[in-house]
Amino acid sequence: MDPEALTRQDAEPSMLDPRILDPDHEIVRIAGLDDPDIDQVVRVLEGLRRWRETERRMSETSRRYMKLGETDMRALRFLIAMENHGRVVTPGAIAEHLGITTASTTKLIDRLAAGDHVRRTPHASDRRSLAIEVTPETRRIARETVGRSHARRFDAAARLTAEEREVVIRFLDDLAASDQDRPDDPA
Repeated sequence: MDPEALTRQDAEPSMLDPRILDPDHEIVRIAGLDDPDIDQVVRVLEGLRRWRETERRMSETSRRYMKLGETDMRALRFLIAMENHGRVVTPGAIAEHLGITTASTTKLIDRLAAGDHVRRTPHASDRRSLAIEVTPETRRIARETVGRSHARRFDAAARLTAEEREVVIRFLDDLAASDQDRPDDPA
């Protein structure tokens, strides 16, 4: 017997394998794919699952370390990126970026200011508005944690050839679009 087949048989079946989830092929189309093809597709899906889990753990670790929620972290990433780009960030810009109300934005900024993550300063050209800035300590911590993680992800993508990156981009765009055909109520 083929040792690879034995390993595949002895391994716990993948919960992403259509031969397990849809043995009668009612939903997943596998026509034209042989077992090695299906195994490879399942390995791709398993790799995505591992990446999502890793990303969730990294995000949770950063949030816990900085004692912030997901929206707070998104706001800080936005503030840092805009400041790096030389842009002044107003509460309105934060609200627009996060897709939240101005009242929620005020509470978010109050929370971040209370935690010494941001400070409010007068806007340089609009006396009616405030500029929101990340504190140097929060910028340093974000750079050392989230920034280093991003650098490792960038390195992984940079190691691919230009052609491989195009394949990955197309694949990820196809995955992102796969949810668009879904009916609102699958029942």
